[in-house]
Amino acid sequence: MTATAPELSYRLEQKRKINGAFPGPKSQALNERRKSVVAAGVSSGVPVYVEDADGGIIRDVDGNSFIDLGSGIAVTSVGASDPAVVAAVQDAVAHFTHTCFMVTPYEGYVAVAEQLNRLTPGDHEKRTVLFNSGAEAVENAVKVARLATGRDAVVAFDHAYHGRTNLTMALTAKAMPYKTNFGPFAPEVYRMPMSYPFREENPAITGAEAAKRAITMIEKQIGGDQVAAIIIEPIQGEGGFIVPADGFLPALSAWAKEKGIVFIADEVQSGFCRTGEWFAVNHEGVVPDIITMAKGIAGGMPLSAITGRADLLDAVHPGGLGGTYGGNPVACAAALASIGSMEEHDLNGRARRIEEIALGRLNELAAETSVVGDVRGRGAMLAIELVQAGSKEPNPELTKAVAAACLQEGVIILTCGTYGNVIRLLPALVISDELLIDGLEVLAKAIKANA
Repeated sequence: MTATAPELSYRLEQKRKINGAFPGPKSQALNERRKSVVAAGVSSGVPVYVEDADGGIIRDVDGNSFIDLGSGIAVTSVGASDPAVVAAVQDAVAHFTHTCFMVTPYEGYVAVAEQLNRLTPGDHEKRTVLFNSGAEAVENAVKVARLATGRDAVVAFDHAYHGRTNLTMALTAKAMPYKTNFGPFAPEVYRMPMSYPFREENPAITGAEAAKRAITMIEKQIGGDQVAAIIIEPIQGEGGFIVPADGFLPALSAWAKEKGIVFIADEVQSGFCRTGEWFAVNHEGVVPDIITMAKGIAGGMPLSAITGRADLLDAVHPGGLGGTYGGNPVACAAALASIGSMEEHDLNGRARRIEEIALGRLNELAAETSVVGDVRGRGAMLAIELVQAGSKEPNPELTKAVAAACLQEGVIILTCGTYGNVIRLLPALVISDELLIDGLEVLAKAIKANA
């Protein structure tokens, strides 16, 4: 039985409301201030400035209320101001904001590590290290794999996104805007073909066959005994919410184990109940050697982590892992409260309920129009790929128009994809059925009107 939305008390009315033309005057004034002080390379997808956020609603400085189907890119899964997270942060910040765990440690860091060791897949002995961002977690997972194996090569995949630092840019597939003119990049990174069911030349290819294709290329181009790590998003995020064919991940994982390769699951976007399981690899019973986490881990506070086999992480010399702000005490308090809310409100069940509602409407939409090429995803990590009518040709222009039309009606959606033609839905897991359905109807109307 799927979970209904938790009965929470919200400060903001859970309804969309647009007062007039926007951006409103206060947002416009803030944008003018921004132009003279914020670097142009930092862009924002929505031209309004936030005043408050609660549950599934964002309210801007001009009093407009928007249905938030992005959750800060899958970060505020428990809501943008979950009472438990707020109370935990307030209590923590009243005691101390920072000491640096590498200097004077504190219980919160240890408690978060205990929870992550408990929640991540596998019953083997584990160790955890805390950081600040997803990219930092990925960098450190690769460091551990290279040290533990004594090898250099790292395998990533087409359409991957792993971050914006030098190493993670090398791992990321998409050039613009993430990599263009920012090189040279870290060496010994190799890219292999992903299982992308909608765009396979052979639509009948199985997950196991797609894995064999990648493994054959690894053996030919690198040599399995030279590979330190395979890193993959179980559901690719920025690349287009690509769900690989069943069997792809288990086959890769099994081959990696056979070859002594560290299998890293990048669950930065897909973790923490987002797909209806604690982690997306759980859907196929895959147990990674190392798992990277961030985004939904701490209710909006900056925190990331790697959790992995004890023998791998303990192989690193003392002082080889860490960072000044890694595992900040306030962020740790938020993470513990966020995990508590996920369990108390069964947000895995709630994600499955969101999938049930959303996929039903999105599949109806696909039948009603010829521009929805694919509907995919798991839990509350769902997407539609927009195409030129009657073909598989990407339609990024329509995607942009739909996002703009939704915003005009008070619904925030995110776009993504290697071809810029995917609309991704990442609502807060506490969003009500009514609010979700309203947002989906706005989306459906926008697609029909602009197709």
